[in-house]
Amino acid sequence: MVLPLERESDAVEDEPTLIAAAQCDSHAFGPLYRRYLARVYRYVRAHVPGEDEAADITQQVFLQALDALPRYSERGVPFAAWLFRIARHTVADSYRRRRATVALETLPTSLHPVMGQEPEADLLRRESLARLRELLAELDHGKRELLALRFGGQLSSPEIAAVVGRSPAAVKKELTRILQSLKERYDV
Repeated sequence: MVLPLERESDAVEDEPTLIAAAQCDSHAFGPLYRRYLARVYRYVRAHVPGEDEAADITQQVFLQALDALPRYSERGVPFAAWLFRIARHTVADSYRRRRATVALETLPTSLHPVMGQEPEADLLRRESLARLRELLAELDHGKRELLALRFGGQLSSPEIAAVVGRSPAAVKKELTRILQSLKERYDV
């Protein structure tokens, strides 16, 4: 999936102005969409197994946001946090509707995708990714969610705090602890 880049003119415009314009005219939602598309997609992609499913869920997030935008008011919650709350709920809804899927590891090796021309480097990379997946799977859902919001959604600690309903300091401290723990366990 190719994601559009934020145009320079979109970055210059003041976000409250963009929001007000989009609340009056749904055609003016484009700059907000372009501003957040890649971040929302990466967040969603951190939660689902496939790119197509991530793209579909991302589309649902923006359709729901566009539908709810006339009722949006800041009330101390930044637009990014409001949008990622929608994303979080949409991902949760998709889990409830998801059908069983087959894990790549259960398929015969002959059906696994070829990663490159250097088998040794590919093997090391697969082992590293497997170790990381293993460590992430051992984390509880809340910790995985914080990591997805931080690295998938590229949200700051205050924005994550607004999404999950905690203080920015608590979120920052928790992220630091999670990352330190992962680093220590990965290096073992």
